[in-house]
Amino acid sequence: MDEVVVEVEKTKREWEEAYEKTIEHIMAIQEYGKSRRGEEKISLQRLNGLAQDGLSLLNSLQFNLDLLAPQLPSDDQVQSTQSLLETWKNQYHSLRVNLRSANLQAKDNMRKAAQEERELLLGGGTESTVLRRKRQANAGVTSDAESITESLRRSRQLMVQEVERSTNTLVAFDESTGVLKKAESEYKGHRSLLSRTRNLLSTMQRQDVIDRIILIVGFSLFVFAVVYVVSKRIGILKLQRMATAAIKAQLAGKGANGVGDDVMPLGQQFDGNTVPTVNIPLQQRMHDEL
Repeated sequence: MDEVVVEVEKTKREWEEAYEKTIEHIMAIQEYGKSRRGEEKISLQRLNGLAQDGLSLLNSLQFNLDLLAPQLPSDDQVQSTQSLLETWKNQYHSLRVNLRSANLQAKDNMRKAAQEERELLLGGGTESTVLRRKRQANAGVTSDAESITESLRRSRQLMVQEVERSTNTLVAFDESTGVLKKAESEYKGHRSLLSRTRNLLSTMQRQDVIDRIILIVGFSLFVFAVVYVVSKRIGILKLQRMATAAIKAQLAGKGANGVGDDVMPLGQQFDGNTVPTVNIPLQQRMHDEL
């Protein structure tokens, strides 16, 4: 921020110097042609070129201040600089109006001077002869000086345009740098978010594997329990059948030996699903598989 303040102060000093020089050139244009014999040291074209160069420099300084104002550290400095910029714009517009008026005044002065000189030349005498010789001698020098001045002015104008182009390039480069820094900061934020998302996905994948293992183990235990229960039930049924067969065999053996007390009446129908009440010797034991 200190560099911006220094640059603003430098721009203000350059504006003051360029403004004063431009006013001097405009005043010189306004006074041009008042000499009775037209012996001005600088031509009107040269003065206009200097004034135009001054206006171009002032316009470039306005553009530079307009870029620097938003970069100042405090709001008060920004507002003050913007107010100064508005003042500069008004002064620049006033200079252009004054330059136009000065050129009109210079043309009027030259017309009056030419009329006086014409009257002097038509009057004859030694003074008119000397004046004609001076004008012829100065004509060639003035033409060469004006051509050289015009060439220098065009070179200066090209240099000013190149400086403005370079300034615009630097401004665009600074803006691109700011955009890249902003993109870098956003990328860092997205990178941290992606890292957290990646960790969360890894955790979810591990949890999914654990859930699958728990489901498989639980289902396996359930299947084993069902198989165990079914196998036990099948064993009990087999035991019941074996016991029924043994009872029937024993009853049949007693009936053959004539034991009537333990024989069921002939008229009673035997139900195969009902186990009859019999006296089983204590030596025979039934084992419960369950």
